[in-house]
Amino acid sequence: MVCADIDTARAEAAAEDIGERALAVTTDITDPSSVQAMVTAAVDAFGGVDILVNNAALMEQIVADQFSDIALERWEQIIRINVTGALLCSQAVIPMMERHGGGAIVNQSSGGAWAQPSVYSLTKLAVVALTQGLATELGPRNIRVNAIAPGFTTSDAGRRLVPDDSPFRQALDLNAPLRAFGAPDELCGALLLLTSDAGSWITGQTLNVDGGWIMRT
Repeated sequence: MVCADIDTARAEAAAEDIGERALAVTTDITDPSSVQAMVTAAVDAFGGVDILVNNAALMEQIVADQFSDIALERWEQIIRINVTGALLCSQAVIPMMERHGGGAIVNQSSGGAWAQPSVYSLTKLAVVALTQGLATELGPRNIRVNAIAPGFTTSDAGRRLVPDDSPFRQALDLNAPLRAFGAPDELCGALLLLTSDAGSWITGQTLNVDGGWIMRT
């Protein structure tokens, strides 16, 4: 497994948590040459790429950004990180997956895509559209492309955005059919489904994992 992050220390910490079969690679997902170097490192270490998880994004850093006055430079940075990065990483692994007879790509959207309109929600809706477009194009090549849309989690970032004593959290807890907040590990089941043979007939889907916070038809 390759743990890619623009922050070398974070990549190394993630790889250390996973164990000796994990490799940390410093990667800027907005830079095609950096992305290609990451894929090359994966091929050199493990012989190929069968699964790609596009998880990098800005979240808490952009919740206050407004459409009406966002600077163009800021807008372009957000789109590059939250949308273009997933595209570049996907493009980089497609040839390798084809040579291996197929693969699975999982993009990280968000329940926030369908909540109050915001710059963040726009990027996560774009990830849904990217997922569907890639799934349509890559299905004939036996490459499945899906997305996970997490709800609120008890990660450090989640707690900073919605503290335990926040009235907003209390309102969410009252309205969610199960519970509004989940542990980060509770996203793993969806990921395992979408990347294993158990999900071999699933593509182009966005799976909400959020205790029922967002319900879509």
